[in-house]
Amino acid sequence: MSDVQFHEMSDGRRLAYRHSRGRGPAMVFLPGYMSDMDGGKATAIFARAQTEGRECLLLDYSGCGQSSGEFADGSLSIWRDEVLALIDTCIDGPVVVIGSSMGGWLMLLVAEALGDRLAGLVGIAAAPDFADWGYSDEQKAQLAEGETIYEDNPYGPEPTPTHAKFWQDAKTHLRLKGPIEISAPVRLLHGQRDDDVPWQISMRLAEHLRSDDVQIALVKDGDHRLSREQDIALLQRQVWSLLD
Repeated sequence: MSDVQFHEMSDGRRLAYRHSRGRGPAMVFLPGYMSDMDGGKATAIFARAQTEGRECLLLDYSGCGQSSGEFADGSLSIWRDEVLALIDTCIDGPVVVIGSSMGGWLMLLVAEALGDRLAGLVGIAAAPDFADWGYSDEQKAQLAEGETIYEDNPYGPEPTPTHAKFWQDAKTHLRLKGPIEISAPVRLLHGQRDDDVPWQISMRLAEHLRSDDVQIALVKDGDHRLSREQDIALLQRQVWSLLD
C-alpha cells in the first residue's frame, strides 16, 4: 500500500486518501457507514491495481479513519462533495465507482455528478435509501425530533449511532422513488444471508437504473460484508470486467 496523503478542503477538513497512478479508467472505492479505506475489499482492489499499473483511489470520509472531523457532522451531501473533490484533484479521465453498503448509495450521487466521466458502477450490498426502509416508525420520529438513535453493532463493541443531521440530509437523496438517470454499465453483488441490507434492495436498484447493462450477482451463502476470499475474487472479476 502506498503512503497516505491528505487533501485539505476549503474549510480546513483534511481528507486522507491513497492514490495509485496508472492506466484508467480509475477505480474509486467508497466505504460503508463508519468504515474506512483499510477494509479488506478496498485494500485488495488497491493492491491489484498497483500490481497491474492501474489507477485507483481509496479515501476516508471526514470523521472516519484518518481524516479529520467528527463523524456526527457527516452527511451524504458532505461526503459526496468530498469524494468529488478528491476525484477532481487526483483523476483526469473516466472513473469506475465502487460502493460498499452505504457507499453503494453514495456512489449513485457521485455518479450523477460525474456525468460523462462515469465508466461504470459496482455496488457491494448497496444500500440506497436506507434512511427510508432501514428504520422503524418510532426511530424515524426520534430522528425527526433531532435525537440520535443507537443500534446494536454486530461488528464491534460500541453501538452504531445514527445522528439526526445525517438522517435528515439522507432523506433528501432518496433514489428508489423513480428513475435513476445513470446509463453506464452497473454490476451489483449481494449476499442472500445479508442481515443488514436485504438482497431485494439490489433488485429494486436494478429496476430503477436507466442503464440497460445491469447485472446482479447473488451469493447464496454470502453475508453483508462479502469479505471472504471467494467474495473478494468475485468482486474483482466484476470490477475488472468494466475496466477493459
